[in-house]
Amino acid sequence: MSVALLNHQLRFPNPRSADSDGLVAVGGDLSVPRLLLAYRSGLFPWTVKPITWWSPEPRAIFPLDQFHLSRSLAGIIRRCTFEITMDRAFREVMAGCAAPARGRRSTWITREFVDAYGRLHEQGHAHSLECWQGRRLVGGIYGVAIGGFFAGESMFHRVSNASKVALFHLVEHLRRQDFALFDIQMLTPITSQLGGIAIPREEYLRRLARAAGKPCLF
Repeated sequence: MSVALLNHQLRFPNPRSADSDGLVAVGGDLSVPRLLLAYRSGLFPWTVKPITWWSPEPRAIFPLDQFHLSRSLAGIIRRCTFEITMDRAFREVMAGCAAPARGRRSTWITREFVDAYGRLHEQGHAHSLECWQGRRLVGGIYGVAIGGFFAGESMFHRVSNASKVALFHLVEHLRRQDFALFDIQMLTPITSQLGGIAIPREEYLRRLARAAGKPCLF
């Protein structure tokens, strides 16, 4: 299938038109209205030069009632090893996710993404959960919320298990707020270990339509 080239018009092609890698469209911008439309449409951006929009097959999600809590991780959470906050340090969490890490030479989280998602956060559409030790930010996760849908974008840790603890507390928060869908785009070894699964794109789009329409507050 051919990949669509976007212009100034605020629209996206059907995500089912993605090529074999999941690429749907190229171009457009990272404005707040376009980002929100992308997530509602089942798409997400991945690069900025050029801007690319993706809908992979299959799609990874985190079932909110299936978090795999190991005995060791449960002990860390029970001992309150970290102080947990929400939306206290959004851009700092993004910077942590973008920073070099073991086994990662580069990151897709460029300055353009930090600025774009920073604007989403300022308008109440993007959120972060932070893990602290004293005044030091040691881990966190951020993403986009629309209705009862949350799109997890990235997480990081500077201390062992901090990102897992952040993910656990985010899942618990989404459950309390009655969210219906936690999208994680693609599986990683860590998210698979903690309960992430892959579902067909078509099923994901059905779940997305229902979740985005729920009147939930983050």
